[in-house]
Amino acid sequence: MKVAIVHDALNQYGGAERVLEQIKAIYPHAPVFAPIYDPTIMPAHYHGWDVRASWLDRVPLARTRHRLMLPFYPTAMESFDFDDYDLVVGSAFAFAHGVLTGPQTLHVNYCHSPARALWDYHRYAERERLGRLPRTVLAPMLTWLRQWDRLAAERPDAWVATSRLVRDRIQKFYRKTSEIIPPPVEVDRFDRGDGSGGYFLMLMRLHRWKRPDIVVQACTRIGAQLVVAGDGRELAALRAMAGPSVRFVGRVNDAEMRPLYAGCKAFILPAEEDFGVTPLEAMASGRPVIAYGRGGVLDTVVPGVTGAFFAEQTAEALAEVLTSFDMSAYDPVAIRTHVGQFDNAVFRTRLKAFIDAEFARAQASRA
Repeated sequence: MKVAIVHDALNQYGGAERVLEQIKAIYPHAPVFAPIYDPTIMPAHYHGWDVRASWLDRVPLARTRHRLMLPFYPTAMESFDFDDYDLVVGSAFAFAHGVLTGPQTLHVNYCHSPARALWDYHRYAERERLGRLPRTVLAPMLTWLRQWDRLAAERPDAWVATSRLVRDRIQKFYRKTSEIIPPPVEVDRFDRGDGSGGYFLMLMRLHRWKRPDIVVQACTRIGAQLVVAGDGRELAALRAMAGPSVRFVGRVNDAEMRPLYAGCKAFILPAEEDFGVTPLEAMASGRPVIAYGRGGVLDTVVPGVTGAFFAEQTAEALAEVLTSFDMSAYDPVAIRTHVGQFDNAVFRTRLKAFIDAEFARAQASRA
């Protein structure tokens, strides 16, 4: 079986790219197609892959000003030729589902989320702090892009969603059903900790829409020890509002991150994420998660067993949960056991089984 993998863009590294790596592990010989590929940004092991970029990659500034390229992504996706492939697996957070495949090719799309730039534009523009030029370029294009996106949603033969939230978005915007297969975490990469550091931990990109401010405010107000790991546009503002119980350690690598997870009393996630991999990493370290009770954490955190939720995205609501938090009520062994269902190997097994079943169904329908 000849397989190809499609990803939206290879010019940043995050949770979607970790999922891509697991898809690549299932199909190690499959080429990876992406409209843009910047090898200087991606990890070194990507350099050994067969990555095939589109014509868009050769456009000046496309790699660095990729938001301005948004109107051109549909054409770039449609420029790829998959006539010789039996299976195309998409990894999509924007337009990867829009590739063109023939009737002989099964197209399975793993959807991280329908494109926020199209379906939640105003909040997207605010959270990304789009300047006047990107807003001026994008606004007139949105109606056409939504129309293309809705029609392109008819192209995959099967959809996979990361969470119930994303499944509901796929149903809302595309009127498509989807199988939920959560993104994975490499459980064995993390050491089970006991929270002996005595601090709460927040590890994230420090962007305004993620609401790191409420964590800093809550811990400052009640005098709770907080370690803030990460960098971003809000760092200066967070430092200005932080009290003496808050410590900033900046961006951390994998080696620095693991002991931070292991030593924390609990990990705090104040954002509404489509899924959220950092809570899985914390639970892989045996540590409970205190999260805003919306989004992907509803699929991963079990209240009273692996963590707790706060109902309102405010410093007051979070401070109330932190004040009553009892670390001894959580069993690190039980937490780590729970997160085993999200391990890389489980993800690969589930996704491959789903794709194999879809492929067999497609083969039978053509017989």
